[in-house]
Amino acid sequence: MPPRRTTPKGYEKARKLRKEPTPAEAKLWAYLRGNKLNGINFRRQHAIGNYIPDFCSPKAKMVIELDGSQHLEQEEYDKERTKYLASQGYKVVRFWNNQVMNDIDGVIRAIVFALDEK
Repeated sequence: MPPRRTTPKGYEKARKLRKEPTPAEAKLWAYLRGNKLNGINFRRQHAIGNYIPDFCSPKAKMVIELDGSQHLEQEEYDKERTKYLASQGYKVVRFWNNQVMNDIDGVIRAIVFALDEK
């Protein structure tokens, strides 16, 4: 049996987060869901270890994080989180919430570009 990717508490927290997306998460999810982005499957709030990235494509090994103003004060935590996810083989791509809300086309282009680099 393969090892679990997180704890039961991690799975539960991810389920709760999926039920209450931020406006930016909801907007980006409309573009990512249903393999709409070059046939790549993304999941919302997919727990990996002790972390729950906003969006994750296990097959493409990509994580998309949306950052709000609170991330200005947690820079060290975000670095640690990115380092852990990279150690698990994931490429981490970050966007500010206002980028998603004001330039969704640019965000989608950047994601497609990052997928092509992988």
